[in-house]
Amino acid sequence: MTIGGGAPISVQSMTITDTRDVDGTLSQIYQLAAEGCEVVRLAVPDGEAAAALAAIKPRSPLPIVADIQFDYRLALRSLEAGVDKLRINPGNIGSRDRTRIVAREAKARGVPIRIGANIGSLSKATLRRFGRPCAEALVESALEDVRVLEDLEFRDIVISVKASEVPMMIDAYLMLADRVAYPLHVGVTEAGTAWAGGLKSAVGIGTVLARGIGDTIRVSLAADPVEEVRAAYEILKSLGLRTRGVQFVACPSCGRAEVDIIHIAQEVERRLRHIPAPVKVAVMGCAVNGPGEARMADLGIACGRGMGLIFQDGRIVASLPEDRLIDGLMEHVWRVARERYGLTDASPDAVGVGGLPS
Repeated sequence: MTIGGGAPISVQSMTITDTRDVDGTLSQIYQLAAEGCEVVRLAVPDGEAAAALAAIKPRSPLPIVADIQFDYRLALRSLEAGVDKLRINPGNIGSRDRTRIVAREAKARGVPIRIGANIGSLSKATLRRFGRPCAEALVESALEDVRVLEDLEFRDIVISVKASEVPMMIDAYLMLADRVAYPLHVGVTEAGTAWAGGLKSAVGIGTVLARGIGDTIRVSLAADPVEEVRAAYEILKSLGLRTRGVQFVACPSCGRAEVDIIHIAQEVERRLRHIPAPVKVAVMGCAVNGPGEARMADLGIACGRGMGLIFQDGRIVASLPEDRLIDGLMEHVWRVARERYGLTDASPDAVGVGGLPS
């Protein structure tokens, strides 16, 4: 796949399995692919993990990025295994000579390199120069390694400058975008758990993307990596940058609602999660904004006292009691998904992972 050059912003994640467990890692890759992940990164902590890449790569539905820390020889072995991309960290890969060795081998194979500067692993020299971790240090650290690659006439480069502090991360990407034309991988490192980290990432990644900066993203969470992919698409959908999956709108809970709008919204959102079509669905709890919002969606509910109206393309298509609203709405959603977007089965189970290829 293409990153940068006007291509859609791609969604990445990273497996949390032991890469040496080939089948377990492939199973997670397939789960991520089913959720819409487009690039997957694998940790390569030792030679056994590097060897496993040779078995994983031919069976993976996604491009494989080898994550290399500390030992440049693992990058060389990953290249031999056929990975699609390398991610190296300038703060811990070792001497510039080692970066040059890796670059020569990557260039010979046509494999791009992501230079990943991370606030937690800046080199001692960089920290002495700037006196503290800061956006300027991130940018200069990444650019030093970029210059090493450019000296070798290696320009198939992606750059990231990640920090766990959102303002620092935003400043670093804005600075970097003014200085290079390379594709940028955007993320907040060590963001946190699914809830807090998702919010933190939405602020940081969303701010950068809203400035027209960024070509590929990862939401880095202490959670199942599938949650990273879901969060990434919500960020992209909120900015109108990608349309994969349902766009869901729900009103805030308030004292005007005469149905259990919290339950209805949560249950509808849960069921919509398995529909890959870009249908816009609204769940509204009262007559103040409900009919208007519901009419603006492809499908929507506007609730009243113990009941609700279902709208499709601005027209009322059903009036149902509260206990039948969710099922009624989902029937219409699946009908639209089939008719407009070609889904062939009205069962969420049809959008599954499937078995692993041999």
